[in-house]
Amino acid sequence: MKKYGLRAMVSVTNVSAAIIKNEKGEILIGKRTGSHAPLYSIPGGHLEQGETFEEAAIKEVREETGLIISNPKVFCVTNNLQTYSQEHKHYVSVNLFTSDFVGSPQIMEANKCEGWFWCLPEQLPQPHFDASEYAIACFLQQVFYIKPDKY
Repeated sequence: MKKYGLRAMVSVTNVSAAIIKNEKGEILIGKRTGSHAPLYSIPGGHLEQGETFEEAAIKEVREETGLIISNPKVFCVTNNLQTYSQEHKHYVSVNLFTSDFVGSPQIMEANKCEGWFWCLPEQLPQPHFDASEYAIACFLQQVFYIKPDKY
């Protein structure tokens, strides 16, 4: 870390994640097998340089689930401090929502996800990845941001 005056520059990784809702009001959740295993999470991944949030969400959902999503809209931002306290990696997630998709979820990256399933957002499986849990809480409460707990 480079020091500038009294403050240190912190490396932050930006992530785009998507809540995908089906016609039954359920959202798509996966069980992670790679990084952040054995936690459950909505699909998402790292934002590439020059990529819009929407492009990243469409790309990550297709790569992870095989679903083709359309019209994702930014609905909240999460500051993922639990991940920071556990892994010393600071993630900020820009979360998008869509109910516009084609296809059925498939395991596209078996080294990262053991399976995809639909569940009601009020009945999340545990243990749940903090970024995903905060995004779903924002979705349910219809707020843009929830201040995270310090870990």
